[in-house]
Amino acid sequence: MSSSKDDRPILVPVDFSSDSEAALVYAAELAALMHSPLLVLHVVHDPGEAPGYYAVKHRKKHLHKLEDVAADMLKNFMQETGKTHPHLTAIADAGTKLVTGLPVNRILEVADKSGARMIIMGSQGRTGLYHALVGSKAEQVVRLASLPVTIIKSEKVKKDK
Repeated sequence: MSSSKDDRPILVPVDFSSDSEAALVYAAELAALMHSPLLVLHVVHDPGEAPGYYAVKHRKKHLHKLEDVAADMLKNFMQETGKTHPHLTAIADAGTKLVTGLPVNRILEVADKSGARMIIMGSQGRTGLYHALVGSKAEQVVRLASLPVTIIKSEKVKKDK
């Protein structure tokens, strides 16, 4: 017997960038067509790798745990994306998960543990020496994942029109 709904989620790792928003919108559209839930993941990474990444607006002279700030940012990201795309009910219905660690490792781990059917993520498309030495997180996920991975880039505004 086949079911029209597949409970395996589409995993959408986000870093709150415009590329992540584009990936979430794409994933929500696909989730509706595939009758699959969304699982939106944010990995709180080592602050030594990117100090100051989690900027807290309107909170001066207070120290906050990175996980607390990241949780607020994830909640706001989901709310704002949902407001911008109200027709995509999969965003409002999406599950969210916040984990700590190395992004590539944790994305693959969450994909495995959640039984994800696929991963859809944004890519900032870095080039040059940094990319040659480290590679992008998206590229590493593509190489290491045992399930389908789709990379989405946000549309860049053309200034010379």
